[in-house]
Amino acid sequence: MTDETLASGRRAALGMLSVLAAGALGLHRPAFGAEGAYPTRPVRLIVPYAAGGGPDIQARTLGLVLGRTLGQAIVIENKVGAGGILAAEYVAQQPPDGYTLLMGSSTHVTQKLLQPSVRFDPATFTHVIRTGTGYSVLTVNAASPYRTIADLIAAAKRAPGTLNYASGGIGSAAHLYGAAFVSSAGIEALHVPYRGSVEIAPALMRGDAQFAFPVVSTALPQIRDRKLRALAITATQRDPALPGVPTLNEALHRQDLGLLSWSGVWGPPGMAPAIVAKLHAALTTALADPTLREAYARDGSVVAPTDSPAAFGRFIDAETARYRDVIARNRIVMQ
Repeated sequence: MTDETLASGRRAALGMLSVLAAGALGLHRPAFGAEGAYPTRPVRLIVPYAAGGGPDIQARTLGLVLGRTLGQAIVIENKVGAGGILAAEYVAQQPPDGYTLLMGSSTHVTQKLLQPSVRFDPATFTHVIRTGTGYSVLTVNAASPYRTIADLIAAAKRAPGTLNYASGGIGSAAHLYGAAFVSSAGIEALHVPYRGSVEIAPALMRGDAQFAFPVVSTALPQIRDRKLRALAITATQRDPALPGVPTLNEALHRQDLGLLSWSGVWGPPGMAPAIVAKLHAALTTALADPTLREAYARDGSVVAPTDSPAAFGRFIDAETARYRDVIARNRIVMQ
């Protein structure tokens, strides 16, 4: 499938979702609450991604299904910039009335750790529910001599500091996963940041970098075409899409390398518990919808296990502690 075909398909999907969203609310009565209760008007979902991309399609599908459940339109607003910082800063300053929500993510956690001066704190948002998770793949050039993760580690130990790993930029998921792998494996490797994740696979295929951690949705086509080779995945369990490929935890005999990107719905700090409970119930229903699960699967993600707002908050605290350690151990700083 060409990039043009993929882009065309995403534009078509985007258009279809807009049409469906416009008509869906006329076909469904509100499922929660009495007339006049929250929500009494459309709810904005601020999405820190460009329109038409995989994460945006996920958010629009979620908005469509959630709108049916709540009986009000979910209006998607794309607020792109500074790696998600602009969107998070904007929502953090909105009234906590439940009418402005954010698609929060693991990126917001790492951005706050790397740039403490940003005007938001993931810990102080209202955490409603985790929505999706995705993983990355430790990949090498298929023509390389590294057939297993043990081969890669052995080569790095024979010549410390001579191997490079690519990422889409300093502080990106691929950078943090690579750093976590390097330190956990006890090897030395040079990080080479590129200008965006789309440059990772070409760098591997040119031989400019020896390994990397692209997300599964972008790596899988090259793996299937035998241009790249998968050595391990960052998921917590094996994926049938990559039979025979171990998890990092398996390969390194560890328990702390289940490295997942994730997304979830956040609100401004201080939302009323009753509104949070209604949103959580509606989102739990929405996340069970097959249409939504299919949209996530197309982008290499899965719907996250349903948890309570309090459990989601504890999860964010744990993720913050995990990445604070990765950043400190590897002395990662924004430049």
